[in-house]
Amino acid sequence: MPDSPASIAQAFVRAINRHDTDTLAELMSPEHCFIDSLGNTVRGREKMQAGWAVYFMMVPDYQIAVEETYTGGPAVLMVGEAEGTYSPNGKLTPENHWKTPAVFRALIEDGSVAEWRVYADNEPIRERMRKTG
Repeated sequence: MPDSPASIAQAFVRAINRHDTDTLAELMSPEHCFIDSLGNTVRGREKMQAGWAVYFMMVPDYQIAVEETYTGGPAVLMVGEAEGTYSPNGKLTPENHWKTPAVFRALIEDGSVAEWRVYADNEPIRERMRKTG
């Protein structure tokens, strides 16, 4: 029996929390689409794998905590929080740590994550970026 959309989405979250860009790429469809909470879009598995690598350098302790999961056909909604420490110089300093409520929507097609959409308040990390930048 193929993996359910929920189990694929949960595997994607686990790969994010491990900062495992190879597994993220394996879970993405070739035409994968990432949409952030500002509506910015990145298309393509390779571009998004590189995007995750850059993000993990900028926020080296980035984590997602999922508290609730809702499924409907190929769509999976995960409600929880995102947090990390903005680290432009590679150092984790407490004053650059942020946490925000977030919702993640995964669209699963043919056993892969075709779309990953994030709904979160970007202000906590933007505030840290303004203070250090």
